[in-house]
Amino acid sequence: MITVHDTFVCKPGMASKLAKKLKEGTAGIPEFVQILTDATGQFNRVIMISEYESLAAYEKSFERYRHQSDEIKKMTEAMAGYQEMYLTGTREIFQVW
Repeated sequence: MITVHDTFVCKPGMASKLAKKLKEGTAGIPEFVQILTDATGQFNRVIMISEYESLAAYEKSFERYRHQSDEIKKMTEAMAGYQEMYLTGTREIFQVW
C-alpha cells in the first residue's frame, strides 16, 4: 500500500479554512482518508492523506481528474479558491509495511 501526504503551509489564519475546504472537496472519494492540521511543529500546516494499493494505482487516479465527470466537477467547485489559502507545499509518498 502507498500513502501520500500532501502538505500545505497556509497563510496565517487560513489553515482551518483550507482543512474544511479539502474535507468538503474530497468527501465521497475513498482514497482521501484524512485531513490533519498541526498541533506542534511548524505553524499553519494542513496535511491531506490519501491511500492507494500501488504507485500504478496512484498514477491511474490522475486519469480520473482529466475527465470532467460529475464527481470531479463537484470536487472542483468545492475546492474553488484553495490556491489562495496557502504559501507553499510538498508531497511525500510512502510505502506502508
